[in-house]
Amino acid sequence: MKNEIYGVIFDMDGVLVDSYQPHLKSWQIVAHEFGHDLTEQQFQQTFGCVSAEIIRTNWGENISDEEIARFDHRKEAVYRDLIRDNIPAVSGLYELLPKLSSNSARIAVGSSGPIENVEMVLEGLKIKPYFNAVVSSKDVTRGKPDPQIFLTAAQRLDLPVNRCVVIEDAPAGIEAAHRAEMKVIALTTSYSADRIADADLICRDLFGVSPEKIHTLLNL
Repeated sequence: MKNEIYGVIFDMDGVLVDSYQPHLKSWQIVAHEFGHDLTEQQFQQTFGCVSAEIIRTNWGENISDEEIARFDHRKEAVYRDLIRDNIPAVSGLYELLPKLSSNSARIAVGSSGPIENVEMVLEGLKIKPYFNAVVSSKDVTRGKPDPQIFLTAAQRLDLPVNRCVVIEDAPAGIEAAHRAEMKVIALTTSYSADRIADADLICRDLFGVSPEKIHTLLNL
């Protein structure tokens, strides 16, 4: 295999950590606290987007920025409490990261989540040393499906977009990757294969991802 440098940008939720159920539960708990309801179908339609978009999509455009901030702060605190003592890594994560690291890959996180969540996952799973760059919601002004998160990650990896692959799990993230003109691998950890059919490669989990498959996608 050619010793060419390339980038792998991991979404966090559903890609590094199997967080679908904890996120659903935390959104439902806090929605109830604020006098709202949230069905799983509603949750699925916006999973992977930034919190402000999720809140306004489900409960109205007229919600104030102050209320969104309170809602978001409370929701993320509940989510961290739910997983802090048992962070569920996506299957294959611990096998894939060292393979990429020893195969000339530069590795980044590109997540719509707050930096507190990203740091908790990287440190809790003891995988932080593998990552060359981290992009979270604090680093961008536009959430997925806007490509800003992935473009920022590529810039921090000092690589052109055609040398980067994104690993995602949600339709909004897949669209963001393609709008960034990057290849994207999608995992079926959060959605069925038909919901993420626009990805360039679909895998059940990270055991299905390898440096060889990434090289093929990038034509290296």
